[in-house]
Amino acid sequence: MSNIKFQMSNQAQSPNVKFDLEERTAKFAEAIIDFAKKIPQGLITSPLITQLVKSGTSIGANYHEADGAESKKDFIHKIGICKKEAKETKHWLRIIYRAVPEIENEAKKLWQEAQEFTLIFSSVIKSCKIKKEIDI
Repeated sequence: MSNIKFQMSNQAQSPNVKFDLEERTAKFAEAIIDFAKKIPQGLITSPLITQLVKSGTSIGANYHEADGAESKKDFIHKIGICKKEAKETKHWLRIIYRAVPEIENEAKKLWQEAQEFTLIFSSVIKSCKIKKEIDI
């Protein structure tokens, strides 16, 4: 139902490059895993790492679920979960940065990508709801 391609500007890309959201969420999950491997394991960081990996990798998994949604209502619900997971990922990145300040630069880059996902999924939900009102 989705496999939505968005036109978004990216500092390193031209403003009209199309992004495949399925691929983008997968690359983000991979980046989260790579980042998590760099965080020193400890009493405080271990549970934070687990939470970050769960939320950061579930964005793409839930996007796949949305792609196979059985109805528009189901699609909106699953995209809402994507948004929720992106917001949760931002939270864990903030907390991990607090626990391990030396990872600030990479944490900020990942936080920014999670923020962009939050905005993208918010926009998708809004446009679906507007279309629903028009269809009635």
